[in-house]
Amino acid sequence: MMTVATASNNGWRWRFPFPHLRNSSSSRRKATLTLPIKLHRHKENNLVASSNAKRASLTASRTQKVKLPVYGDTSEVKGDQPYHISHFLSHPSGIEAMLNTSALQNFEFLDTNAYRCTLPKLALFNFEATPVLDLRVIPTKEDCTVELFSCKFKGSKVVERQNDHFSATMINHITWDTNISEPFLEVDVKLNLSLEIYTRPFVSLPISAVERPGNLMIQALVDRLVPLLLQQLLQDYNKWVEQQLQNC
Repeated sequence: MMTVATASNNGWRWRFPFPHLRNSSSSRRKATLTLPIKLHRHKENNLVASSNAKRASLTASRTQKVKLPVYGDTSEVKGDQPYHISHFLSHPSGIEAMLNTSALQNFEFLDTNAYRCTLPKLALFNFEATPVLDLRVIPTKEDCTVELFSCKFKGSKVVERQNDHFSATMINHITWDTNISEPFLEVDVKLNLSLEIYTRPFVSLPISAVERPGNLMIQALVDRLVPLLLQQLLQDYNKWVEQQLQNC
């Protein structure tokens, strides 16, 4: 599956499909986020030396809390909850749910708690880029952290050259409380992008001319994705508990 780009009067509008995420209705639908992005070709004489280039810092964050179902304790050991959310998030099924592996082009194990997620291609005419994310998942009995430690694009030499001009980090901290009258699950997502501004005429503009629209764009992306991913995570948690009960 590829991300779709369509022409508009203001440039190109990108639609990011998330077919494996459900919305509030019972039927499975495609969730999309449309973002306007202008693309330009630049001649080599429009490039500036990397040492003279400016860097724009883009940030987005979202904290969201949802009601967490607590499943009955069937263990003979008092206080032990075999279907507790912490058990699920440390299980391979839980890790796959957090990384939404069903929507990936490829998923592979790298090292202890580290995984490589290859997203569907981004395509526009003769340009193709495949985002590759390296993530670390650290589950404990009290919380779970998903950390992005590498983000690269694979494709042509022109595409891969862009890897030298940006960097990205992301932390998704998941916490919960099941010992209260209304148990909850909370996620705290923080995304940071650093973009090198190295082409004219953009190097002549103030950095704020890039940061302001850029911050709005990635905040809209985070605001759209976090609720969908939370909803899917709870659905996968419920499915996992049902499978565990069937195997008893």
